[in-house]
Amino acid sequence: MKLNVKAFALTCGIIWGIGLFLLTWWIIAFDGATGEPTLIGRLYRGYTISPAGSFIGFVWAFVDGMIGGTIFAWLYNLISPRFLTRGT
Repeated sequence: MKLNVKAFALTCGIIWGIGLFLLTWWIIAFDGATGEPTLIGRLYRGYTISPAGSFIGFVWAFVDGMIGGTIFAWLYNLISPRFLTRGT
């Protein structure tokens, strides 16, 4: 079975982006917004624990998830036929 690379990449991007967005709002709800740089903010430029930062983080995470999903699906499609048993 092969994976649809575009669909898998889009799904990974959406899940990763929404996950970071919701995580940011979860932190804002319990600890409040801070403008301090975070570990993720070092990787995703402009990301902070703030309402504006949650949208910036969503965009960065969406792109990052799409790239990761594309690579994973491409490698899966490349490697998986070698492990399938034929005629069984």
